[in-house]
Amino acid sequence: MRLSKEHIWPIIGLLAVLFSAWLLVHQLRNISIDDILLSLDAIPLHRWILAALATGVAYFALAGYDRIALLHLERDISWPYVAATSFTTYALAHNIGASVASGAVVRYRAYTAKGLTGTEVGILVGLCSFTFALGTILLGGIVILLQPDILQLAFDEPAPWLPYAVSASLLSLVALYVLASRLGLPAIRFKRFQLHYPAMPIVKKQLIIGPLELLGAAAIIYFALPAESNPGFLIVLGVFLASFSAALISHAPGGLGVLESLFLFALPEVNPADIIAALLVFRLFYLIIPFAISLIIIVLFERKQLLQYLSLKRFQKRNNEPQHKENNTHCE
Repeated sequence: MRLSKEHIWPIIGLLAVLFSAWLLVHQLRNISIDDILLSLDAIPLHRWILAALATGVAYFALAGYDRIALLHLERDISWPYVAATSFTTYALAHNIGASVASGAVVRYRAYTAKGLTGTEVGILVGLCSFTFALGTILLGGIVILLQPDILQLAFDEPAPWLPYAVSASLLSLVALYVLASRLGLPAIRFKRFQLHYPAMPIVKKQLIIGPLELLGAAAIIYFALPAESNPGFLIVLGVFLASFSAALISHAPGGLGVLESLFLFALPEVNPADIIAALLVFRLFYLIIPFAISLIIIVLFERKQLLQYLSLKRFQKRNNEPQHKENNTHCE
């Protein structure tokens, strides 16, 4: 049986999850729960607070993803509504996995209630995903340029010119995108779907908001690692960019196993229990707490929609009753 494109990526994702799970079990064989609890207990209170603030920065920037896309679509929706929709979207998508698909469902439900068409929601989802990719590529190029020895975490004695070549390639992609928007090149077409290059003011916002979300998310892990064995923010950021991207590609719920495996592999000099503890803090602030809050937001939203629907039905019923009585009188 011939595999279609729709089957290839889920299979690749499943294999990535299975490999990550096997690798994680292998890496955790010498770590006890007591070791992890001790690492969590060793995190100072001010580092917990800083991690919580970093989470706020990340989710504020995620709301900016949606805001930027709505500006591109020339749709004016209130900031609180956009922030609530974005928060719910990413809180669910990050925990469920398959973030593009699950995020599209939530956004479709929320934004069509505000008058957007299905096509516009599709463009919004695509532009949000692209803003994330743009931020990842931009930050990746900057991190490698400023910390060229970071490639040694993945390669044994890479050539001295390799980090600069990789950095130049990544930053060139960003530059080409900016140039294409500046020149107003024709839209990118995917079958019947087309995506126009955003105007330069929107591109500038993308270049700020995309990296800001990733900086905030990586800072959660950075603040949760002990100061004495912390490899530095640039190293943590670089590993996070690679591991979080791999987690999204794998479609594993919450990137479970993928994040842990890659962090443990990339940071062999850091106490494994400290890494697991830091990632537990990341999951608590970035995944679990937002997920719980998002469920409350969904219940309140659906309750409001139901009440509006029942109110509309009662209004229609009241308007129809006098008409029926008038028709009955006329017949008599």
